[in-house]
Order: sequence, then structure tokens, then C-alpha cells
Amino acid sequence: MSYARPEALVSTEWLAAHLNDPHVRVVDSSYKQPGVTPTARQDYDGGHIPGAVFFDIDDVAEPGTSLPHMIPSAGRFAAKMAERGIGDADRVVVYDTVGLSSAGRAWWLLRLFGHDNVALLDGGLPRWKAERRAVETAPPAIPPRHFTARFNPALVRDKEAVRANIAALDEQVVDARAAGRFDGSADETWPGRRRGHIPGSLNLPFDLVTDRSTRRVKNAEELRRLFEDAGVRLDRPIVASCGSGVTACALAFAAYLLGHPGVAVYDGSWSEWGLPGDTPIETGPARR
Repeated sequence: MSYARPEALVSTEWLAAHLNDPHVRVVDSSYKQPGVTPTARQDYDGGHIPGAVFFDIDDVAEPGTSLPHMIPSAGRFAAKMAERGIGDADRVVVYDTVGLSSAGRAWWLLRLFGHDNVALLDGGLPRWKAERRAVETAPPAIPPRHFTARFNPALVRDKEAVRANIAALDEQVVDARAAGRFDGSADETWPGRRRGHIPGSLNLPFDLVTDRSTRRVKNAEELRRLFEDAGVRLDRPIVASCGSGVTACALAFAAYLLGHPGVAVYDGSWSEWGLPGDTPIETGPARR
């Protein structure tokens, strides 16, 4: 069994051979939660793939919101991509320092705003470094580019849509957080949020889609089995959720590789749903 969309994943060999292609733009989309040091930006400054620009999930996000890194307006996203030298004709390759943790967020945002020519670097920076490939600390050159943002609302959900789905069950909600956070047995990492999960949601921790030792994305058969074991049907609509809309995108990416037409992401995720208030919460294992 092979991936339905193999073009969405590129190897380190491919990237090394195309680093000098002016229309291949490399993006470091690493992210760490507030207070974790060194920061993702400090990691990037300490060594990144040659020519890579720092995506900075928080800088690209809509400013002035009460929730972390919410999706920006189309105008802001277009401007932020142009600032990074990313244009309409470019093939974008995204990576992070884990393998597939936050790289999926940049991949999803680019597709959310109409740029489908984007791929993930298989194994991310860990594999690149393990193969002793070059890294640099110098700021990259930023070529002049124009980015046209075309927002696709089918790829995002808000709180009210998720609330309405609890009764309607039109879409499967899949939570990418660790099992303890999902079932409420572990503390929630976002301060002030309640424990548990959206009623009726399923659980597939994002880190299961990659191999622990190589950080590469698991093969198609293994990925399909992961979704099946979690009770997720790939022939039905899916909404991915997580702590703040970042690692949910790893599940969206994995499903896309397998041919799903497009997983929507609940942008507010648990940072919004878990706030004190009237959003219903369940604890314990997923209901099948």
C-alpha cells in the first residue's frame, strides 16, 4: 500500500538536491509552548536548513486575540508570506525540530489560504542532522515575491460549528492530544483549562503518526491502521482538534497523505473549548 498523495512528502535527499532551486522555499515551522526555553526562534537562530525562513506561528497569527495563534486575515497572511519570500509560483517545503509536530500547522495554513504546492520534509530537522547535512545560522536571503491568499472555509471550524456537531454527528472530531489529556487523567498543559474532551470525540495522539526513532512519517498501511484503531473512518468528514490548533494539523496531514479530501481543523481547540464556561466536556476513554 502506498500513499495516495506521495507528492505531499519529500525526502531529505530530494530537498538537498533542490536547495538551490529559486522556486523551492524552505520553511522552519517549529513551535514551543510559552515559557519553554530555548524558544523555537532561538533553535532556528542556532542552526537551520540553508535558506530556510522562520515561519513563526505566533507572528503569522491574527494579533490581539484572547486565544493563541488564531488564523489571520487573508491580507495579513499574504503579507507575512511575502515577508518570507514565499510566492504563488513556489514549491514550499516545511519542517520542524521534532519531525512532525508543528510543521503541519504551516502546511495547513498554506493550504487554508489556497497554496496547495506545499510538502512536508520527511523526518524534519532531526533526520537532516542525523545525515550530517549542512545547517547554517546566517539569515536567509528573501527574494521579492507576491502571495495571493484565497481562503478556503472548508478547512476550518469554529466553536459553534463543533458545538452543533455534538448532536448532529455529521463530522468525526478527532483529538490529537495525548491520551491522558484526552481522558482527563493528566493535567491540561494550557493554564486555566478544564480536563477532558469534546463529547463524542475520538483520540489519536499526533506523535503516533511518526516513527519514534527515525521521526519519519509511518507508511500508508501503518497510518491507515492508526486511524482505524482510533475508530476514525477516512471516508467520512473529519475535524481535528488538539491543544491550540497546532498538532491537530499533523493528523490533517496524515489523512491527506492517505487520500482524505481535506480534514478541517478546529482552530480554537482545547485552549478555547476547555475554558471555564458552558462548553460540555466528557472524561474517560472515547465512546465508539
